[in-house]
Amino acid sequence: MDILPLISSIVALIFALTVLDQFFARRKPYQLVWSLGLFMYFISTGTEFWTGTWGLNQVVYRLWYLIGAIFVAAYLGMGTIYLLAPRRVAHIIMAVLLIASVYAAFKVFTVSIDLSTLDHLSGRAMPLGVRLLTPFFNTFGTVALVGGAIYSAVVYWRHRLMPHRVVSNILIAVGALLPAFGGIHIRLGGGIQLFYLFELLGIIIIFIGFLRSREVFGFYRVPLIHGFKKVTQPY
Repeated sequence: MDILPLISSIVALIFALTVLDQFFARRKPYQLVWSLGLFMYFISTGTEFWTGTWGLNQVVYRLWYLIGAIFVAAYLGMGTIYLLAPRRVAHIIMAVLLIASVYAAFKVFTVSIDLSTLDHLSGRAMPLGVRLLTPFFNTFGTVALVGGAIYSAVVYWRHRLMPHRVVSNILIAVGALLPAFGGIHIRLGGGIQLFYLFELLGIIIIFIGFLRSREVFGFYRVPLIHGFKKVTQPY
């Protein structure tokens, strides 16, 4: 039994429910998209726990690859785009992401795979044509999530406002990078346990950064280049 994915799954579920509760209170699109991404994190790490406890099968592997390897980072990053970008731009990007997601799901669940080639969870059982999709989703999501957090931290630091939010955004950026490093470790032939550890540390650090923002459920004023804009956000 792999206990690390189980802990990651529990933390992700609590985190997802927290953000979903915020969405019900404020009805902001980024909250809904973030909660969707966190529920995907919960499902992905849940499939890892399932694999370590009851073994791997075709459905679990395809679900793990689609949700974990492809979707999680992309939808968390999409939430950040909804937070920082104009609504119309965010809608267009979301539409493209949804179309790409349908295509990815079709490919993942229709290609032939041979699980006998695997000694632990990795993308090696997927055909190259499917594996080539992964960097596009992950790069988009990681750049959006980490870039958004760094941008917010820099803005607060430059304006000398809410120092705790500088720390909060740095934590979110660091936490978002850890699973990405873990994924690179697997692609380079590394062991699965280090990936599970990075995955767990990543979701815990992001959650701490989220809670560290203090006004998780409140309004505040974020400085922009030409003034101030009143928004609700957990950064």
